[in-house]
Amino acid sequence: MKKTVLTILAACLAGLCVLTGCSKKPEGTSSGTATDAKAATPAKLRFVTGGEAGTYYAFGSVIAQHATNNAGINVVGVVGNGSKSNVQELEDRNAELAFCQSDVMDYAYHGTNLFDAPITVFSTVAALYTEQVQVVTLDPSIKTVGDLKGKKVSIGAAGSGVYFNALDLLGAYGLTESDIVPTYQSFGDSADALRDGKIDAAFIVAGAPTTAIVDLSTTKKAYLVGLDDEHIDALIKKSPYYTKNVIGKDVYNMDSDTTTVAVGAVVLARNDVSEDAIYAFVKNIFDNAPSLTVNHAKYGEIDLAYGASITSVPYHPGAKKYFGEKGFNVK
Repeated sequence: MKKTVLTILAACLAGLCVLTGCSKKPEGTSSGTATDAKAATPAKLRFVTGGEAGTYYAFGSVIAQHATNNAGINVVGVVGNGSKSNVQELEDRNAELAFCQSDVMDYAYHGTNLFDAPITVFSTVAALYTEQVQVVTLDPSIKTVGDLKGKKVSIGAAGSGVYFNALDLLGAYGLTESDIVPTYQSFGDSADALRDGKIDAAFIVAGAPTTAIVDLSTTKKAYLVGLDDEHIDALIKKSPYYTKNVIGKDVYNMDSDTTTVAVGAVVLARNDVSEDAIYAFVKNIFDNAPSLTVNHAKYGEIDLAYGASITSVPYHPGAKKYFGEKGFNVK
């Protein structure tokens, strides 16, 4: 009788364990590893982008909608506060996907510059396009970065990569933050402040054409401040994540082309998002890009070789699988 009661009790406890999910996980497995990635992926992938006046938000929202409609995954574009903040959103589990500048991504992963310690909860999905460092002004007398000395200048929202880019460019011309009257504003707020005469110039780091500058140019005569080869070479020597870039005059209906520098716009993913989800996400972007330029001009810059070009941060397994099928052996 006693043995029968114990048998029944054991069976009840086993059933309760199944119902409450108390089975022991294999040793060495955690919620942040690829081992249980499929179980960790939520039904909706939150894609943190940028401010509503920037390219991150505009392009990211289009990417998210197309993936949701066509790739069998649910992706939603979310307003973000810049590259540094986006990485922290991934770390805090407030997002599964994020746009980030290639330089800030490197800082975060290795715990340098803007970050006090390494953040390694994310991996690379793909590099999508270049982000130009654009210095915009309504004052035609400001012709070089050196002319910003003593001027009121927006150098990016607090916590954004724009701030660091601004300091890099100012430094290349022998200036520091104390040599200007800085403000710390988003792209949209910077454009409004320029329009209202509250600042003299603004740093905007985003893929051109950028909504904030396009909108500004519709009501005011705007100018982009160019960089010369001597200062560009010095900047790249010190900070090799920059590349020389030319913004064509037709992009903003300017009088001439503008030479500047650029960093890369990279999509990141939390490591615990499933391989299948990231594979579907990347495949949807790259396989359909040629036919989607009508949805957003940045699709025209999508390139497999550039997408697979990141070396500083490892790729997500889903992205590695996709690029491997296309002949690219990414890290």
